[in-house]
Amino acid sequence: MNQAIKNFVQLKRIAVIGVSRSDTKFGNSIYKELKGKGYEVVAVHPTLELFDNDRCYKTISEIDPKVDGVFINVKKEKVKPILDEAHQAGVKNVWLQQGSESPETVQYGNSLGLNLVSGGCIMMYAEPVDSVHSFHRWIWRLIKKY
Repeated sequence: MNQAIKNFVQLKRIAVIGVSRSDTKFGNSIYKELKGKGYEVVAVHPTLELFDNDRCYKTISEIDPKVDGVFINVKKEKVKPILDEAHQAGVKNVWLQQGSESPETVQYGNSLGLNLVSGGCIMMYAEPVDSVHSFHRWIWRLIKKY
């Protein structure tokens, strides 16, 4: 496991960008899973007032007190402005969930000086790792991606 991943999963307060009104969205699952693992999670969505009975912020810059990191699970085309916003808000730690990253957004995030994680699923690393995520992590160890 690389240092950026170790650093990110040790954070305490994480904004989750990608929560939705639709119960089937992966961002919703991540929010609830991280919350269940003891993280202080903060939902960010431009039009929701509440998510999972918690206040939902419209932007990263509105969050007070600040978060330690930002988890992003949105379409690739929407990532660059979110990286800009995280940078402007002084948040250095960013996780781009699989499917949200592109070579361009990774390069852009790095150019902003962000501690960027990409190419993996946070649920393979946020302890305790269970069920399918544990199996997925085991496979990644076999093929030396972990």
